[in-house]
Amino acid sequence: MTVRDEIADAVTAVRARSPATPRLGIILGSGLGALADDVAGAAAVRFTEIPHFPVPTAKGHHGRLVLGTFEDHGVAVMQGRSHLYEGYTAAQVAFPVRVLAALGVRILIVTNAAGGLAGTLRTGDLMLITDHINFSGTNPLVGPNDDILGPRFPNMSDAYDPGLQALARRAAREERISLRTGVYVGVLGPSYETEAELAMLKSWGADAVGMSTVTEVIAARHAGLRVLGVAAITNGASPPPRRRRAASSKPPAEALEKPAAPTSVTHDAVLAAAREIGPRLSRLIRRTLRYLRE
Repeated sequence: MTVRDEIADAVTAVRARSPATPRLGIILGSGLGALADDVAGAAAVRFTEIPHFPVPTAKGHHGRLVLGTFEDHGVAVMQGRSHLYEGYTAAQVAFPVRVLAALGVRILIVTNAAGGLAGTLRTGDLMLITDHINFSGTNPLVGPNDDILGPRFPNMSDAYDPGLQALARRAAREERISLRTGVYVGVLGPSYETEAELAMLKSWGADAVGMSTVTEVIAARHAGLRVLGVAAITNGASPPPRRRRAASSKPPAEALEKPAAPTSVTHDAVLAAAREIGPRLSRLIRRTLRYLRE
């Protein structure tokens, strides 16, 4: 069975539950699924009911595809996503995006929970993703290419649509929401990064780090979709300043003291922060979609 056959199977299953032709797709990340509850005339399909769909195992991902109307747009909202760290291949993680494209989606909004690397980012911030770094070690386009799905070598220089970014900035101003901007780096996970890894990622120019999104965006651009990305900064991930090594062979006094406990990052804390950020993210997306109608 080819990828196109699998996509056709999935589309048939979704169409059996809803005949809608959504033009806009939204992927809601960890703890950010509440927006899907506001979709009007919604028909919800569990990922388990869609052939070949990867099913999320991570806490905070409901695993539902919600179709209906949101701000007068026909939408398909993914309430949760799957990740590479769950054991899925990059092609499997990207599969739902290809199904969305086959359903009629032409614009994709991706959201995620991320750690802030830039010193200007604080827990609770929203960051407009202007670009990304794929540090996951894989790519959904590896292997034979189906030219019907997209070109062999898609251009990623404009992965995040400038026009959609302008609308989001305008929406943030109108809603009086602080909207930072920056580069997102996607890693494999599931372990959180070491201090040395954070320092490396920051030196590369990354402003936020997470374990999702880049695979989906690559697949979306391969399919010709316009993409808007927003990260919810749920924890600080900036590495502490490195201490200079003492010139003397005698250990400095502070080295003999009990080291301070490192700041702990937990998934439960990330989900709690995402739920706090969720209402502002919903307002931002609502207002952006209103401008998109103009």
